[in-house]
Amino acid sequence: MFTIGDFARLGGVSVRMLRHYDAIGLLTPASVDPVSGYRRYRADQLWRLNKLVALKGLGFTLQQVQAILDDRVDGDELHAMLHLRRGELAAQVAADTARLAMVEARLRMIEKEGRMTAQDVTVKQVAPIRVAELTAVAAGYGPEHIGPAISPLYPELCRRLDKAGVAPLAAPAIAYYDPGPEESVVVHAAMPVTEPTHPGHDFTVVDLPAIHAATLIHRGPMDDVLASLHTLARWIEENGYHPLGYHRELYLDYLPDSPTNGITELQIPITRA
Repeated sequence: MFTIGDFARLGGVSVRMLRHYDAIGLLTPASVDPVSGYRRYRADQLWRLNKLVALKGLGFTLQQVQAILDDRVDGDELHAMLHLRRGELAAQVAADTARLAMVEARLRMIEKEGRMTAQDVTVKQVAPIRVAELTAVAAGYGPEHIGPAISPLYPELCRRLDKAGVAPLAAPAIAYYDPGPEESVVVHAAMPVTEPTHPGHDFTVVDLPAIHAATLIHRGPMDDVLASLHTLARWIEENGYHPLGYHRELYLDYLPDSPTNGITELQIPITRA
C-alpha cells in the first residue's frame, strides 16, 4: 500500500485534497493506523481518484460526483447529466471567446488611437433611400453585442426577398440602430429596393430620409469599428456640430468570409450647434 504522500503524487492531487475527500467520505483510505493516524491507500483506488478528478473537472458538485462513483446514478441519468454539462461548457467557451474578441478589439482600438485624422472625415448629403429590412434586439451597442444580433439577418433577408420575387438593388447593404428597452438596441439590417411594401411580405419596407452626415471610411472588421466612430465623434465636436439621431453603416464591400478586408462607410447625421 501507499502512504498518503505517495498516493497524492501518483494521483496528481494534493495531500490536503485527499484529506478533504476522506473527511466527506468521497475517497476513504484503505487503512488508517489506529495509533499514528497515518492513512494508506491501495493502487486500485487510483481509478476512483481519477474518475473523481475528471468528474469534478467537468463541473459536477462533490455530491453529484459521489452519487456517480457510488453507482447511485443510472446510465440514462448520467448521460443526461453529461449532455447538459457539455452544453453548459460549450456556452461558457463561446462566451469566453466573445469576451476575448472584445478585449482584443479594444486593444486594437487603443493602438489605433490618433492614427485617423479629420482629413479622413467627409461631410455630405446622403440621399433618401428605400430599403427592405429585418430587425433584432442586441443587448448593447458594443460590437460583441451588435455583430451576433445583426449578422444572421442579412442571409435571412436575402432569402425572404428571393422568396417574394423582390430583387435588391446592386447597392451596398445598410445597418442602423435605435434604442431598445433599457440598455438594449434594435438593430436594422437593410437592403436597398424599389418595391413598395406589400401585405404578403415577411419583411418591412422603409423609406430612410435624406441626412446631412459626417462620414468616414472604416476598413477592416466591424469588431474594430469603435476606433473609427471615436474619430468621427472628435471631428463632430471639434467642428461645432451635434449628432442628430443614430448612425448608419453602409457596407461598401461586405465580406462575411473575410471581415479583415471589409470596407464600411460610417454615417453620423449632424446639425450645427
